[in-house]
Amino acid sequence: MMFSGLIVVCEAQEPVPEASVAERIAGRSFPSVFQAWNPADNLKAECEAATAARHDLIFHGAGFFGLEWDHKHQGLATGFTPESVERGHARRRDLLERNPNLVLLMEIRYRDAWGPEVPQHFVEQYPDHLLESYRGFLPKDHPWWRRDAEENFVKGWEEGGFLQMDFSNPEYREQVALQCGAAVKSGVVDGVMLDWWEEDADRVALVTAIRKRIGEDALILVNANDRKIPQSAPFVNGLFMECYQSQTAGQWQQVAETLAWAEKNLRTPRINCLETWWHDSRADEHLMRATTTLSLVLSDGYSLFADPNPLPTPDHLHDWYPFWDRRLGKALSRSTMRPDGAMARDFSSGTAVYNPMGNQPATITFDEPRTSRATGKHAHIHTVAPCDGDLFLKDHPAQP
Repeated sequence: MMFSGLIVVCEAQEPVPEASVAERIAGRSFPSVFQAWNPADNLKAECEAATAARHDLIFHGAGFFGLEWDHKHQGLATGFTPESVERGHARRRDLLERNPNLVLLMEIRYRDAWGPEVPQHFVEQYPDHLLESYRGFLPKDHPWWRRDAEENFVKGWEEGGFLQMDFSNPEYREQVALQCGAAVKSGVVDGVMLDWWEEDADRVALVTAIRKRIGEDALILVNANDRKIPQSAPFVNGLFMECYQSQTAGQWQQVAETLAWAEKNLRTPRINCLETWWHDSRADEHLMRATTTLSLVLSDGYSLFADPNPLPTPDHLHDWYPFWDRRLGKALSRSTMRPDGAMARDFSSGTAVYNPMGNQPATITFDEPRTSRATGKHAHIHTVAPCDGDLFLKDHPAQP
């Protein structure tokens, strides 16, 4: 696999028995990080598969998994070519051998896709095997494209390039559900991811049809940003919370309330995925820690701190931070609200603390010395700033 022009050969891994998806979700150590399409790109010398497998959940298009749809127009495909399914199984085995608790989801496009022509700036950014998945999603004159009153295509979003499909059409919704069923039936992924999710009658009808096609055990993840989705909740296992607004205390509170709601109300097993973006640079590590610890105290889900979408590079690229190395172990309790307004949760190897934006600095005291993952300090007493978080480990590991 090639990213950014670099090819790294991976060493073979020893085969391990594959656990069920519920067992993999429950078997993780924390913190638990997910990959939203694009990778951590700061580990230049590491094999692509090894970097991917640092994450505990990945969603991507079919090409990432080695799969090729069985029609030149992806929107009309009903399955995958047999040879690509073999590649997909090999890809899955490799990733799960590197991380036996990894969950794999395929994005199924239903709202928008590249039109008959791929914009040049996308051609320059993405490898051919990923571009080809979206080229000519539907024939130009197909009725499933969404058109305005003047019969013009409707842009996916303002920058153009992507065009919207008409998912109010019941026949098109059934085609999307069929593709979701094909993804799960392939055995390459554990479920599907649906972008641009809002609560409306057409989307609820769509997710109902998808659940019927994929069965009770496969996973559905939807991108609802920081919104609650009560009508979809019986069918959905997790929210991809692509939280593009994290500049104010009120916005962080909205994120926290939605995450807590999703952890209580969505279908089990739950796979809530919380992402925020940096404000100034990837060096905004206090924001990374706040995102990670908010996920830890309010959910058993996954977190990500990534580049803002408006950048002219592929969305969701990110660094891998040593703070994310799995050292907390398993959760021992639910979170507690401290008198100082911070939140804490105990794990088998330490304690996660989240201090919201707008709060005062929180002083954390332990009966025995703990090691701060943020500072490396080994002491009884620690301080966590507002809009920050920390992991306090029981042992005294060497700092990277």
